[in-house]
Amino acid sequence: MTTDGFHDGSAIELTPAASFTIDELVAIYNQTRIDYIVPMPMNSQRLAEYIRLYDVNLDASFVAKADGDIMGLAMLGVRRDHAWVTRLGVLPNRRKGGIGRALMIAMVEAARQHWLKYVQLEVILNNTPAHKLFLALGFEETNQLLVMRRPPGPVKIPAVGSVEWLDWSQLQRLVRQQAQGVPWTNQADSYDHMAMVEGCRVSLPDGGRGWCIFRRQPLVMSHIRLHTEAGDPTAVGSALLSHVHQRHSRLDTQAENIRCDDPHLTAYTNHGYIEAFQRIEMLLNLIQ
Repeated sequence: MTTDGFHDGSAIELTPAASFTIDELVAIYNQTRIDYIVPMPMNSQRLAEYIRLYDVNLDASFVAKADGDIMGLAMLGVRRDHAWVTRLGVLPNRRKGGIGRALMIAMVEAARQHWLKYVQLEVILNNTPAHKLFLALGFEETNQLLVMRRPPGPVKIPAVGSVEWLDWSQLQRLVRQQAQGVPWTNQADSYDHMAMVEGCRVSLPDGGRGWCIFRRQPLVMSHIRLHTEAGDPTAVGSALLSHVHQRHSRLDTQAENIRCDDPHLTAYTNHGYIEAFQRIEMLLNLIQ
């Protein structure tokens, strides 16, 4: 696929990412992120897992070239009626030349060809050039998301209420019941592809109750979701986090894409979670 070129007239050639090996894609991706606002380096194992976890369609993802030289990369996740743009990056010395725009247009067109209803993405707050590009292409802001961290350590808030640790079939039912407005990384489909997923339900003496799900790896917990079924979300969320961190006190914790209006936000901060950075979630409706 060839599209409009740089202002010097050279054409931008777009090749499906499926034409490249994982090692080649890793090398391209890491070159585009050398000076990124939040460095997110990849290796081959991590990228292969990323593609699997988030349903990245390499036939609908693209590598950009100009005059035979690789310039950028973008990937598209596809699930049922919607898509997700991820890993968009352009080599630092080739930015402002239309490559990012060409990649985005190609992925939106791929989404249309799959008869999808909408495309979503997240852009890091203060990444102004990317944010302006997405707005110009018709994406609209939907949410502001937090990425938070909690270092390993003992629980400072006592665990209250009764706790029930849930099996995978129970967790699957819960995450599918509460699906509206959930970021791509924490959707039920993502958990379906993960190993070492745990979760629990708490019941408080005052009638409050809720559940949580997370991924436990050897050194870190991630993909945390809290949900309050009854009662005060701060109290329920705090109880859930107390039980989780009491059980896994030696693990670092990464909580990704928590909405800024999440009713459990105070529970997170009370347990020592610290904001690392913010993202803006955006959406392009393909149904006119």
